[in-house]
Amino acid sequence: MNVVARLFAKLPRPLDPVRSIKLKLGLLVCFSGAIGLGYFAYMMGWIPPGTSVIAIGLALATTYILAHGMTRPLREMTAAARAMARGDYSLRVRATSRDEVGELARAFNLMSADLAAADQHRRELIANVSHELRTPITALHAVLENMVDGVAKPDPQTLKTALAQTDRLSRLVTELLDLSRIDAGAHWLTLRRFAVQAFLDEVLAEAKVHAAGGGRDVALAATVEPADATVVGDRDRLKQVALNLLDNAVRHSPVGGAVSIAARAAEGALLFEVSDEGPGIPIDERERVFERFTRGERATGGGTGLGLAIARWVVHLHGGAIAIADAHPGLPRPGCLIRVSIPAI
Repeated sequence: MNVVARLFAKLPRPLDPVRSIKLKLGLLVCFSGAIGLGYFAYMMGWIPPGTSVIAIGLALATTYILAHGMTRPLREMTAAARAMARGDYSLRVRATSRDEVGELARAFNLMSADLAAADQHRRELIANVSHELRTPITALHAVLENMVDGVAKPDPQTLKTALAQTDRLSRLVTELLDLSRIDAGAHWLTLRRFAVQAFLDEVLAEAKVHAAGGGRDVALAATVEPADATVVGDRDRLKQVALNLLDNAVRHSPVGGAVSIAARAAEGALLFEVSDEGPGIPIDERERVFERFTRGERATGGGTGLGLAIARWVVHLHGGAIAIADAHPGLPRPGCLIRVSIPAI
């Protein structure tokens, strides 16, 4: 079949200079009719000239009328493509036929919708990143300006504030780099076995520094069952996941609330659970919050909407799963519970 397709691909295309597909179809009908009449004249020795001319004329007119509906989607696609070049992705092509042109029209509409979504994501990325960059840069500029003017002294507290803003900038740059790796399909992990208790202690210490730098009065705690549990994975990537989840939980928790991260061995896997005492996430939004640039209705503390998307990417690279589960019963507030499962190797 491929050989036949290659042979047909090499055939000449004498109608390429013709700029109208309707005219091409008309010429095709006329040429086909002339060939048939020629063969008829060769075999019979005569042809009725008046009848032949009328038959070819009727065939040409019929082709022109019917071809109008066949070529209309192509004209609409041309207009929509020109509109897309100007940044307008709202035009759609009427796709009612079941032939190749109809399939092309449906594919074109799908492409238009995808491009519109990509353009919307790009606009949201620019807006979110601009906002996220402006906040720490403005704060850092104010701290440094106060120290230069002598209003504030370079004491540990002032330097701690400046460090917190640079950490925020660093996390944003890391998220953007991870986003570029996701789009480029760059997937790699450095797998090794490590102790979960020491891992969570390190994560918790860093999360407390971030929470204090952001002025968030939230209690953080970590538990591991059993205490000597181990897991095989990319330690740096899993640390990034844990910090992202804790940062989200801290940001959405009330003042004086509690955030915990717990690790426990399950059947063939190690489960990490991060819980908070915030307003929780509605069931119909639990899958959507893992999409890019989505922050959910409860997101009142900023963020680019990339953290959970990157966390899901890392977890899937480990062959695991991440999802939002129902909060544990008996808590004073509804809260949110995010469960990560990493296969035990």
